Amino acid sequence: MFTLRSLLTSTFVAAAVALPIATQAANVTLKASHQFPGGKGDVRDEMVQIMAREVDKANVGLKIQVYPGQSLYKAKEQWGALVKGQLDITAFPLDYASGRHPQFSATLMPGLVKNHEHARRLNNSEFMKDIKKIIEDAGAMVLADAWLAGGFASKKNCIVNPEDIKGQVTRAAGPAFEQMLAGAGASISSMASSEIYTGMQTGVLDATNTSSGSFVSFRLYEQVQCLTAPGEYALWFMYEPILISKQTWSKLNKKQQDALMAAARKSEEYFAGEAKKLDDKMVDVFKKAGVKVVTMNEQQYQAWLKIAKDTSYKHFSEKVPGGKELIEKALAVK
Repeated sequence: MFTLRSLLTSTFVAAAVALPIATQAANVTLKASHQFPGGKGDVRDEMVQIMAREVDKANVGLKIQVYPGQSLYKAKEQWGALVKGQLDITAFPLDYASGRHPQFSATLMPGLVKNHEHARRLNNSEFMKDIKKIIEDAGAMVLADAWLAGGFASKKNCIVNPEDIKGQVTRAAGPAFEQMLAGAGASISSMASSEIYTGMQTGVLDATNTSSGSFVSFRLYEQVQCLTAPGEYALWFMYEPILISKQTWSKLNKKQQDALMAAARKSEEYFAGEAKKLDDKMVDVFKKAGVKVVTMNEQQYQAWLKIAKDTSYKHFSEKVPGGKELIEKALAVK
C-alpha cells in the first residue's frame, strides 16, 4: 500500500537517479583551440567565437570554451590532439597535417585556387569530397569551410618574379610551396605563421608567405619592406577549416549536434562575407605602415606557375597516393 510518504520517497529517488544523467547532458563544454590571436579581429578566431555564441544561445546544454593564441596546444600539435579526441574543436590550416596525410598539401598548392569565388566553387567539388573523406577517416569532421588568400613579403625587396626570391631565407606554410620556392632558388625555414614575426625580428627569415589574415594579425608590417598582395592573380590560397573530433561529435545528442551545425553555418556565412575584405584590410594596413605594396601581373603569375608545375605539382602527382587524381579534380573546377 502506497502512502504519501512512500510516493514522495520513490519520486525523490527516481529524480535523484535521473539527475546525474540530465546534469551530464546539460553541461557539455567543448574545448576549441587555435593558433591565432584572440580578441583582435582575426577572422579565424571570430569564426570560432561566433560558433561559441550561437551554441550558447541555442540552450541545448552545450558550451564552447575558446583557447586562442596557442594557449592550449601549439599550432601543429592540434591535429594529433583532435583525432585522438583530446581536443574537441580547432580552426586549423589543414596543410599543417600534411606530414601525416600528404594529400592535404593539395589544399596549399601554388596557383591551384585562383580567387575567392573559385575557392567557394571548390568546396562542393569532387576534389574536396576526397579531402574531407581523408579528414573523416583520420578521426575528424569539417564543421565550416574557409579558404584564405595570401601573399609574399620580404625585408629586402618586392617579390613578383621567381628570381626576386633567389638567395633569400623564406618561410612557406607547407611542402608544396617550399618545393616551388626552393625551385626558384630560395632557402627554406619551416615554421608556423605565429612564429614568423620572431623569425624576421631575429634575422632567421628574410621573406615569408602566409595568409592575408596572418599578415595583419601577427603585425608583419612591422618587419617587412614590401608586400605582394593577392590581386587579380593570387598564387597563395590555403584551406583553414573549423574541425571537430569525431569522438567528440559522437558523444553529443541530436539537439546538440544540430545546434553545432547551425552555428557552423553562421560561422561559414560570416567568413564568406569577410574573406575578400581580409585582402583589402591587409593592403590598407601595410600601406599605412609605410610598406610598399605590389601585385603580380599575369606574366609573372605564369612564370611562378611553371616552376610550381615542374616542382610541387610534379612531386605531388608522383609521390603522393592519389595525388595525380586530386590535382586533376581540382584543375577541373573552373
